[in-house]
Amino acid sequence: MRFSVAVEVQLRPGVADPQGATIERSLPTLGFDGVSGVRVGKLIRFSIDADSEEAARSEVDDLCRRFLANPVIEDAVIRIEVDPVPKAAQAPAGAADDGRVVAEGRAGEPAGRVAQ
Repeated sequence: MRFSVAVEVQLRPGVADPQGATIERSLPTLGFDGVSGVRVGKLIRFSIDADSEEAARSEVDDLCRRFLANPVIEDAVIRIEVDPVPKAAQAPAGAADDGRVVAEGRAGEPAGRVAQ
């Protein structure tokens, strides 16, 4: 089974974010008043093959801990979706799409099921 994965990595609360602070200081000079709390992160998207959503989640968790995020200063929020049926095998126009969110949560924590 193939899954689409989105991993959002952000600095943990309390960790200084100089890039976010620079953006926040610049916004009033560009006419954007009233914006505060700017934090900068990164979004990483990829596909993964796994036997089940639990296996996919486990592998992505390990990937986050070992490579995508620094667990000392960063949090990773993982979103996993079943890839839709390949185009050649799609149902006729107007039929329901099989793509759905199956797991969403922070790296290292159990994910709850999210219906879509």
